[in-house]
Amino acid sequence: MNAKKKVVLVGARGTLGRAVHSALRERGHEVLTASRKDADVLLDITDPESIRAMYETVGEVDAVACAAGSVPWRPLAELTTADVRAGLEGKAVSQIELVRQGALHLPAHASYTLITGILAREPLLTGSVAALVNGAVEAFVKAAAIELPGRQRVNAVSPTVFEESLDAYGDAFAGFDAVPVARAAHAYVKSVEGHQTGQVFAV
Repeated sequence: MNAKKKVVLVGARGTLGRAVHSALRERGHEVLTASRKDADVLLDITDPESIRAMYETVGEVDAVACAAGSVPWRPLAELTTADVRAGLEGKAVSQIELVRQGALHLPAHASYTLITGILAREPLLTGSVAALVNGAVEAFVKAAAIELPGRQRVNAVSPTVFEESLDAYGDAFAGFDAVPVARAAHAYVKSVEGHQTGQVFAV
């Protein structure tokens, strides 16, 4: 087993975040949760100043894993410029800022694991902003990987719909092969403990 790591997990309260938290803890890692409430560190991922404060609080950590990000789901004809900007801020700019600021604070071996999703590859009705944002994050991961300092790494996990979420989202994902959320959590373990960078782990 790899050496124990200190990991900041952003968004540990959702379906994916809880699974990632459990998977990392089971592997012996120390996990610090970060979110707007009920977390070890309070964080508003859409606020660059809040991200700066988080990094000052947690100090030297080995990895940052993000399972948070929100986007509006609306038909294209109803989308506003504000919707597009909200999606970019909520899931793309926020995660990019985690990496950008982390590169200035974290040690040479640190890693970042970001969240995207299947809509980057297979779009759905009302999901144009989600597709845009997921694609943007995946392109950023590939580009940032060749510029990060030292041996820092960055990857993304891109899951399909979870079995645990079918009651809520199953109709929208008709015909998609759902996966257990634990499978996506395993991809986070692969990113945190592994050596690859610039990868998008499709689940």
